[in-house]
Amino acid sequence: MLFKHKKTQITDNFRDRLFLYFIYGVLTLLTVIILLPLIYVVAASFSDPQAVISGKVFLWPVKPTLRGYEAVLTYKPILIGFRNSLIYLVLGTTVNISMTMLAAYALSRKEFKASRFLSVLFMITMIVSGGIVPLYLLVNALHMDNTIWAMIIPNAISVWNLMIARTYIQNQIPNDLYEVAAIDGCTPFGYFWRVVLPLSKPIIAVLSLYYGVAQWNSYFNAMLFINNPNLEPLQIKLRQLLVLNTVDPTMITNVEQLIAKQGITDLLKFSTIVVASLPVLLIYPLVQKHFVKGMMIGSVKG
Repeated sequence: MLFKHKKTQITDNFRDRLFLYFIYGVLTLLTVIILLPLIYVVAASFSDPQAVISGKVFLWPVKPTLRGYEAVLTYKPILIGFRNSLIYLVLGTTVNISMTMLAAYALSRKEFKASRFLSVLFMITMIVSGGIVPLYLLVNALHMDNTIWAMIIPNAISVWNLMIARTYIQNQIPNDLYEVAAIDGCTPFGYFWRVVLPLSKPIIAVLSLYYGVAQWNSYFNAMLFINNPNLEPLQIKLRQLLVLNTVDPTMITNVEQLIAKQGITDLLKFSTIVVASLPVLLIYPLVQKHFVKGMMIGSVKG
C-alpha cells in the first residue's frame, strides 16, 4: 500500500510539472506573438526608410537613424495632434476623477436617502444606452461639437469606475472618521476634501490610469464631433497615416533632403506609433505600486 501511495504521488507530481510546463510554454508563445510586432515597429522607426520600404527590417534597425523622429517633430499635423491629446488627457482625466470621486462619495454615504436609487439608475446605463444618434443630437444641441468639450463631457464618468470608487470609500474609510469630523465642525465637503481624498490615493491612481489611457486612445468621439483639424487628437492623425494613408509632404520642412518622398509615409507610421505609445508607457510605472492594492480593494464588496 505504501509503495502504491508513493507511486501515485510521484505520478501526480509529474503530471503537475507537465501541466506547468505546458502553461509556461503557452504563455511564452503568446508573449513572443505579442512582442514581435512591437519590436518590429520600434526597429522600423529607427531604420533607414529605404530599408523599411524594401522589407529588410525585422527585429533590429537597419542603418540606424533618427530621421523618422525628425520627420515626426517637423510634421505639423502630428505636433498638433500630440498637443491636443495632451490637453484632452490632462483636462479630461481631471474632470473624470473629480466627477467620479464626488459621485462615489455621495453614493457611499448611508444617510443619503437616494443613494440606492441613484446607484441602480447609474448601473442601468451600463446595460441600456441611448445610442450614437441621440448622443450626436445632444452634443450638437448643446453646441459642443467642434470644441474640446465634445471630447470630455460625454465621457465624464465611467459607471464601472464609479462603482469601484464607491466600494473603496465604503470599505476602506471608517464611518467613525465622519462622526469625529462632524463633531469638530467639519462640513460634508470639508470631510471629502480633507479626509476622503487623502485616504483614496490608491484608487485615484488606478482610476487616473484607466481614464488617462481611455482619453489618450480616444478617437471615436473625435470622428463624430470634431471636424476642425486643429482640434483633432493624435489618434485621428495616426488613423490618417495607418488607414487612410494620407501624408502631405509639403507639411514636412527640412527633411526632404534626408528622406526620400516615397519613404516618408512608412517612416512616419512607425515613428508616430512609438511616440503615441510613450505617454501610456511612462504613466503606468508611476501608478504601478497602487494598481493592485487599489483595484483589489475597490472591487471587493463589503
